[in-house]
Amino acid sequence: MGKGSNVQKAQAARERNQKKEGKSAAERAAARDKHQKDSAAYMCLMCRQTFMVNAKLPVLYLHVTSKHEPGTDPAKCFPELKDFDPNDPKGTKKAASAKSSAPKKSKKKEEDLSDLLDAGLSMGKTKKKSFK
Repeated sequence: MGKGSNVQKAQAARERNQKKEGKSAAERAAARDKHQKDSAAYMCLMCRQTFMVNAKLPVLYLHVTSKHEPGTDPAKCFPELKDFDPNDPKGTKKAASAKSSAPKKSKKKEEDLSDLLDAGLSMGKTKKKSFK
């Protein structure tokens, strides 16, 4: 048997050449745009230092306290730090206080079945037992 038609050989050669070429111009442009957007995800508005998209709020707060004058408002550097509490970096205390200040649901008064029967309601149909 033969090794295949010329069409199959040509298709295999095209695929090999595409792998050698790498990314197309459009793919490279998309990757470059994504990289630029991610690398400048957080930028200090005072000194223009950039931080990666995976930088956490405590890291941004540390930048404000160590690189800028004492008393600098963190929200002036990073708008994301507006409600940030350095004593509670994960926000657990704020969540707990919001949970405790929420109104508590009152338990529903349980009604007896006898109250319903006194009101004139029946208990419903009962199944008859059949013996075989």
